[in-house]
Formats: sequence, C-alpha cells, structure tokens
Amino acid sequence: MVPVKPISSFEEALNRCREMGMRLSQQRRFILELLWQAREHLSAREIYDRLNRQGKAIGHTSVYQNLEALSSQGIIECIERSDGRRYGNISDSHSHVNCIDTGAMLDVHVKLPKSLLEEVEKQTGVRITDYRIDFYGWSSGATSPEENGSITSSIAAWENVVAETGCSEWPEPPPPGSTSTTDKPTHQSRDRASYSAATSSISGVEGKC
Repeated sequence: MVPVKPISSFEEALNRCREMGMRLSQQRRFILELLWQAREHLSAREIYDRLNRQGKAIGHTSVYQNLEALSSQGIIECIERSDGRRYGNISDSHSHVNCIDTGAMLDVHVKLPKSLLEEVEKQTGVRITDYRIDFYGWSSGATSPEENGSITSSIAAWENVVAETGCSEWPEPPPPGSTSTTDKPTHQSRDRASYSAATSSISGVEGKC
C-alpha cells in the first residue's frame, strides 16, 4: 500500500478533492477554507454559524452533507465525542491533547519509541502499523483549576533551589525511621516539599490551551 501524502494546506485539500474526482462546490470550498483558517475542532453547528456570520450563506443540510463527504474521503478529520462529532483540518495520523477545563482539543504529532511498540506487539501478537493517542489534562498541568497557582509557585521555588545549590536533581529521600540532622527545615527542604506535593498530582500531558 502506497502511503498517502499528508494534506498540509487549504490548497492541497482542494487538489486532493480534484484528484479523487470530488466536485468542488462553493459550499465545499467555504467549509475547507474555514477549517484551515480556524485550525480548531468544530461541530457542524459551529461551522454553520461561523460561515453564516461571515455572510457565506449555507444551509444546515449542505453543511452536514459536505462534512460527511469530506471526512469519508480522508480530506478532513472527524472525531466522535460524547458531546457530538468534531471536525478538523488535519487528516493524517496524529494524536490529541484534550483540556478538561476548557474543552479544547489540540493536535499533536507523537512518535513512540520503537522499543515500546515492539513490547506492545510482543504482548498482543499484533503488528503495529499506526497509532493515535488521546492525552487528557488541565490546561496548566494541574488536576484542578485551584492547583494552577500552587504548581507555578512551586516550580519557581525549585528554580531557586537549583540556583543556590547548583544541583538539578532531587536528593534521594532518607531511609524510613531516619532522622534529620536538624529539627528546623531549611527553605530548600520546604521548597522541595512544596514542589513534590504539587507535581505529584500532575497526570497526563501539560499543555496550554
């Protein structure tokens, strides 16, 4: 099977339509142009509303029919979500970062290590030819909006520790039952505790939406 060249622009999307013998109606051009301009994942309703606000008259039925035709031919991306379908301009294989607090979905190209893919193949007996990953997290990396500020301040504290000590790695924790050389914690140890408490709650991928 010959790999299909990824579509990287609005013009290439139009060319792919021509190559596949698809009719390039004005409505179809409107939809493709909007998706490549917005570079977001939009619902059919959002696409309809935005086009009409731009003065590009198009009906509901035409929007749905064109989205179905374009996504079925791999010209655009269609994602099934619990709140309905979303359509995006990138159609080649890629992954997504989903922001829980904002609902935004970001496109990201992730390449997994060959050793990891081989391990998956070994465990399943299935030869991996493609993969798409969904990451989930809060927009600033915290597990709740309230933690956003604490993580930012803790990272700053860690940077202070590095600047003062020249050490960029956390020391190993003391063995169970051992005592500290001093009963009064230093500001470095307090910063380390603050940083560890904040970052231990981070899961998924940290990204800005």
